[in-house]
Amino acid sequence: MEAMTAPALPAARARLLDLISDLAVVRGKVTLSSGAEADYYIDLRRITLHHEASQLVGDVMLDLIDGAGLSFESAGGLTMGADPVATAVMNAGARAGRPIDAFVVRKAQKSYGMGRQVEGPDVAGRNVVVLEDTSTTGGSALAAVEGVRRAGGNVVAVAVIVDRNTGSKERIEAEAGVPYLYAFGKDELGLD
Repeated sequence: MEAMTAPALPAARARLLDLISDLAVVRGKVTLSSGAEADYYIDLRRITLHHEASQLVGDVMLDLIDGAGLSFESAGGLTMGADPVATAVMNAGARAGRPIDAFVVRKAQKSYGMGRQVEGPDVAGRNVVVLEDTSTTGGSALAAVEGVRRAGGNVVAVAVIVDRNTGSKERIEAEAGVPYLYAFGKDELGLD
């Protein structure tokens, strides 16, 4: 499966791929959040929270979304995997002179305070991209899409750093009705 990307940042993509391969791919039997078992785990928090890699994540993801021709004002997703990805995209936008806000989607609406499920600048009436670090079943991204839509946001795409090629793309596009973009496929990481 070939990654969907614009060729504008080849050096950043190459360096980020190296860092993901070196720091985030953990081999051995693991149980994923979906309950499925795998022979490897891609721990992208080792990337999204890394001093060098986080900036590359923002640049590569912003380029990916721009390369798809999408207009958006805010980016975020289900806490916790999406939080550093959204911050990286927000910061990449700031470096490029673009005002992109970030948001966080709670797993459930708060029962106190303002009772919000989507935290950060209001998403109502805005074009947003739902982000995730990686996806196995698409469940986290779909929960975020649902929360954002309830809050009045217009979801224009779901974008992930690494696609595991386990059906997330097909499920998200069918159920959410938006494009699913990814920066890297598992084949680029040498994973079966």
